[in-house]
Amino acid sequence: MKYKKFKKIDIKDRTWPDCEITKAPIWCSVDLRDGNQALIKPMTLEKKIHFFNLLVEMGFKEIEVGFPSASEVEYEFTRYLIENDLIPDDVTIQVLTQAREHLIKKSAEALVGAKNVIVHLYNSTSVNQREIVFKKSQKEIIDIALQGVAWIKEYFEGFSGNVRFEYSPESFTQTELEFARDICNEVVDAWNPKEGEKVILNLPATVESATANIYADQIEWMIREIKRRDQVTISLHAHNDRGTAIAATELALMAGADRVEGTLLGNGERTGNVDIVTMGLNMFTQGIDPKLDFSDVDKIVKIVESVNEISTNVRHPYVGYLVYTAFSGSHQDAIKKGMEAQKSKEQWCVPYLPIDPKDVGRNYESIIRINSQSGKGGISYILNTNYGYKIPKAMEPIVGKAVQEKSDKVDGILSEEQIVQIFEKEFVNKNDFYKISNLKISIDDKEASVEGDFSIGDKTHFIKVKAGGIIDAVSNGFKELGVEFKVVEYFEHALSHGSDAKAAAYFAVVVNGKIHYGVGVGDNISYASINALVSSLNITKEG
Repeated sequence: MKYKKFKKIDIKDRTWPDCEITKAPIWCSVDLRDGNQALIKPMTLEKKIHFFNLLVEMGFKEIEVGFPSASEVEYEFTRYLIENDLIPDDVTIQVLTQAREHLIKKSAEALVGAKNVIVHLYNSTSVNQREIVFKKSQKEIIDIALQGVAWIKEYFEGFSGNVRFEYSPESFTQTELEFARDICNEVVDAWNPKEGEKVILNLPATVESATANIYADQIEWMIREIKRRDQVTISLHAHNDRGTAIAATELALMAGADRVEGTLLGNGERTGNVDIVTMGLNMFTQGIDPKLDFSDVDKIVKIVESVNEISTNVRHPYVGYLVYTAFSGSHQDAIKKGMEAQKSKEQWCVPYLPIDPKDVGRNYESIIRINSQSGKGGISYILNTNYGYKIPKAMEPIVGKAVQEKSDKVDGILSEEQIVQIFEKEFVNKNDFYKISNLKISIDDKEASVEGDFSIGDKTHFIKVKAGGIIDAVSNGFKELGVEFKVVEYFEHALSHGSDAKAAAYFAVVVNGKIHYGVGVGDNISYASINALVSSLNITKEG
């Protein structure tokens, strides 16, 4: 076999499966470093500043701003932030460096004047890296890390700001756990944190190599074996090679980790880093405050796309263009009923929508979209929610069929404007064959009187008739001309409010044993009802 299965972790009494996430971790954005190095076109200084400001607005308190010793742009950006006082007092900037003296010296120079910094040291520890790339023993790899710690202490001695230390055994998940433990413990001892100080041990899935539960096992094992645990912050940094970075990170938090490094929307090397937006909103849907502001996801997507020059998939969790959209008729019907029921409930419980779109800055207009797979419930929802039409339930299949026939012809999505246009053309205020003009209405305590020109086809008759109500009078007027029908359903409501308010009415008439629905809109209920009756009669002529 060309590939071999990843070995299980020997941890018999693991506790993480019985744990749950109860609070947000410490978040650290690595968009400006890890994310940036994975871009076809790395960020310019201006783009980095734009992105940094977004991260601050969202509430990140730890931001890895770059690898200032690796390129001039990275160095200039770090200096620009510091010299222009763009870093809030409660935000700590982080820089990455390898265990090389000149790189650490350059990093110290880049950070002069900063108030709060994290110096992030890393070196590769996996078997493949040791044996293939560096050709060094375990002891030699440990020596590299310890020498790096010594140089950081030397070049940051007397630093005016607050300096915290982070260490990553790169390719941690592909490193023997015993060796990962040993090198981390030696690094912590070498740094020797003061009382109240914490070293960050970042344990990355540099290349995701196993199922998510394995990462959780590795983290729980390390937490048990790490010395000076009260002086250590366990940090996660998962990549998405197997497509399970979010699951792996969530399980690792259950295993006891304290901190998460990731990027917005998951940009990063190969298949990317863990997506902090998805992770944070996963927590939000479980009633946990993510401690980051996701109230305007469209703004986040717009900035990230413009800076990274990477499009967001329309199905990307929580932020994709279509993630709150249902095309399926059964889904639409369930959502429609859920939205109606939601009005009287505090907790969110709408089928197929794990989160209220309004909580992330979306509206309800695009929840239901109509194509050939859609059903009557979705069409009714759109006409009601966005245009005020409250279609009787028995009429929904008839309207659905009319809209669906048009959708089949266009072979795609119908816009809401197209849907209401189809509805109004097919059902509202129709007067193609039957018409009433020059209408006069009078009502007293006992009866209604109607007179006007009643037209059937190209023949017009002046009719004056009385009845117990206006609709009865109009019906009688048509029946005097030989039009036979029976009204079987009638419903009315206000269509709008204010000085220019209109009314809507819905009629169902039976002709030759078949039901036909028509809709009327007018300046008041009386005229809307007359228009609805006339519409239903005209629809009988259409089949």
